[in-house]
Amino acid sequence: MMKFADKLSFLQGAGRLSSVGKWIAILVGVLCIAWTALGVYWSNEPDQFDVVSAAKQQAEQRGYLNNSKKLVVGYTTTNTLYTLVDTLLEKPGGFLSNDILPPGALVDNIPAWEFGVLVQVRDLSRALRKDFSRSQSQSTEDQNLKVVEPQFNFDHTSWALPSSESEYQRGNEELLKYLDRLAVRGEGGAQFYARSDNLQNWLQDVETRLGSLSQRLSASVAQTRENTDLAGDANAQQSTQEMSQQKVKTPWLKIDDVFYEARGASWALIHMLRAVEVDFVFTLQDKNALVSLRQIIRELEASQATVWSPMILNGSGFGMLANHSLVMASYISRANAAIIDLRRLLEQG
Repeated sequence: MMKFADKLSFLQGAGRLSSVGKWIAILVGVLCIAWTALGVYWSNEPDQFDVVSAAKQQAEQRGYLNNSKKLVVGYTTTNTLYTLVDTLLEKPGGFLSNDILPPGALVDNIPAWEFGVLVQVRDLSRALRKDFSRSQSQSTEDQNLKVVEPQFNFDHTSWALPSSESEYQRGNEELLKYLDRLAVRGEGGAQFYARSDNLQNWLQDVETRLGSLSQRLSASVAQTRENTDLAGDANAQQSTQEMSQQKVKTPWLKIDDVFYEARGASWALIHMLRAVEVDFVFTLQDKNALVSLRQIIRELEASQATVWSPMILNGSGFGMLANHSLVMASYISRANAAIIDLRRLLEQG
C-alpha cells in the first residue's frame, strides 16, 4: 500500500500540475483575445485620401513645387500610384496577404481587399510603362518604369526570400525616381503623355476587370448563364468546346473574399480616376467627358459605404435577407457601363 507521505506528495504534485494547466489555459485565452482584437483592428480598411493634396505634399517635400503651386502633367497620377502602394505596406498591420503567423494568418477579408487594390496597381503600372510614358509605339520605354511593373507583379503571398513587401517597396522606390525625373524639366527628365488614346487603353483594362468582378459578385446566387464566348463572330473558334449553358455559383467560403476584392479594387480606382481627372482635364474637357468621369467616381464611391453587418450576407435575390454581393455588383456594373460609354466618347474625333 502507498504510504501516507507518498500519497501526500502525489496529491501535491497533481495540484501543481493542475495549477500550471490553469495558467496555460489563461495564457491561451489572453492570447486568443489579443489576437482577435488585433485582427479586428487590422481588418479596418484605410481611409480615402486627397490625391491632389498628397501629390503637392510629395512635391513640396522633394523640393519640386514652384511658386505657382502647379504640378507637372502626370505627377498626380504617378504619385497616386505611389501612395496606393505605400498605403498597402504601411497601413495598420502592414501587408497581410503573405502572413503565416496569427493574427494576420487568421484574417481573410483584408488580404482579399489588398489583392483588389494590387490588381489595379499592376494595371496602372503597366499602362505607365506601356502607354503614358511613351510618345509612340517605337519609342524607348522608361528606365525606371521597366523595373516598376515587374516588381508590382511579384507574388503577393511570398513571406520570405524575398518577401512581397521588399519587392513592392523596391518598385515604389523606382517609381519615386521616375516621379523625380518627371518633375525635372529638360534633358534627363521623364515624360507623361496625357493623350486620349493612352487613356482609352487603360480604361479598356479597367473595363475588363470590373466586368469580371461584376460576374463573380453576381454568382453569389446560383445562376444558369448562356455561353456567349463566341457570340458576334460566325467564324470564331475556341480551343475547348463548352456547353451552351453554364451553371455558376461562388463557393460559400469565397463569397466574402470576392466582395472585399471588389471593394479594394473600387477603392483604388476612385483615387486613380480622381488623379486622371486632374492630369487629363484638357483631354476630357475637349470631349465634354468630365461629367461622365465624375459619375463613374460617384458610382464607385457608393461601393465604399459602411458594412454594418458583422458578416457578408448572402440572401437570395428577392429573399428576406440582404445580399451584399448583389448590391456591390450593381455599383460595379453601373460604373463599368459608364466606363464603356466614356471610352467610346474618347474614341470620337
